[in-house]
Amino acid sequence: MRDKILLEGLRVECIVGDLPHERTYPQELFLDMTLTCDLAPAGVSDQLSDTVNYVAVIDAVRQTLISAKCQMIERAAQLAVEAAFAVDTRVLEVAVTVRKPHALPGVVAGVSIHRAR
Repeated sequence: MRDKILLEGLRVECIVGDLPHERTYPQELFLDMTLTCDLAPAGVSDQLSDTVNYVAVIDAVRQTLISAKCQMIERAAQLAVEAAFAVDTRVLEVAVTVRKPHALPGVVAGVSIHRAR
């Protein structure tokens, strides 16, 4: 199966980073996520119940990252994957890229991970 739901440009304001000022003020993270799941049932039925509700995934990822207050973007990426898996068992794989646009002046730091159940 190669069906995928694409979630691109998800913005989350959260505490993220290891430096003292990063532990005080929220920063913006940008996430791109790809969820591998079977989209054929929804393609036939045209019903939300036959697919992964990506709004629920987005909400879960946002809430997870806001409450986690990660020190590392690697951890933020892992938590985003776990949140997506927790929303719906039909999500078989998740690829996520997390970008921290203000890591350093003139630099966008980022990580990409891929996990399967």
